[in-house]
Amino acid sequence: MTQTLLSFVADELDTPVAAAIAAAAREVTRRLGGVAVLFYGSVLRTGDLDGVLDFYVLTPSPKGFGIKALATRTLWPDVSFHEIVFGRRTIRAKVATMPLDTFCRAAEGRTIDTTVWTRFAQPAALVWTADPVIGARVVRAVACAAATAARFAAVLGPRHGAPRDFWLALFRQTYAAELRVEAPGREAEILAHAPERFDALLPLAWQGAGIGHQRRGGEIAPLLDERDTRATVAAWWQRQRMGKWLNGARLVKAAFTFDGAARYGLWKLQRHTGVALPLTPWRERHPILAAPGVMWRVWHARSA
Repeated sequence: MTQTLLSFVADELDTPVAAAIAAAAREVTRRLGGVAVLFYGSVLRTGDLDGVLDFYVLTPSPKGFGIKALATRTLWPDVSFHEIVFGRRTIRAKVATMPLDTFCRAAEGRTIDTTVWTRFAQPAALVWTADPVIGARVVRAVACAAATAARFAAVLGPRHGAPRDFWLALFRQTYAAELRVEAPGREAEILAHAPERFDALLPLAWQGAGIGHQRRGGEIAPLLDERDTRATVAAWWQRQRMGKWLNGARLVKAAFTFDGAARYGLWKLQRHTGVALPLTPWRERHPILAAPGVMWRVWHARSA
């Protein structure tokens, strides 16, 4: 890890956010017992507070060995949906929660997961931390995420090309490995919001990963020896092979543990269809069993 990369990441994570976002971040962190909260995703890019904010709340390691603690250690993150009143506005947030220790390991590429380092190679803001020591750990973890992403981009991308070409190749491959349904061109849309940022980050992240590079006019090429290339390709093959199974297991877990799933689903339906349905106690307690009836009512309302 280089100081240059750490400084780049620290400056970016220190980006100010709107008061409503900061208040929502602090509130969900309080509810979930977190020690730090990261803000990322589409609203960070667009500033549209009518959308759903994306937060990662990092927590202390779980205690005990019950089913919930085991799930938190293995099939992270836990997912929840929150509504926070700020003035006259209701802020909605989808929150991923995971232990800080696990987040650091995943960012460093020490797990078969691809989601953490892929997301935090993208822009994010560190909204709050419990103390400076935890803040420094989060900054280092996000810098590690960029270095891990860049290391895989070096073997998934072209032999030489513009930084954009390496990021595009990386995001296409990780989206495919994660069992995510992304609209065509999603990776280009991410880069289009901050092209200069991604151009500047790639060589810094390669340096942070211990990878040299050389420039050829407007192009850049990683300097990897054959042994490092083989090791990184093998590591990627393992993640590609296991990624869909891992994320499939997470989806199954989320179907039964997504706190606030009914509220989130009904809000999404109203936003996209214009049909407003009440949140009944039955729907809140049993969102999966209630789903067929909800969809029938939406279809009936739109057909009337």
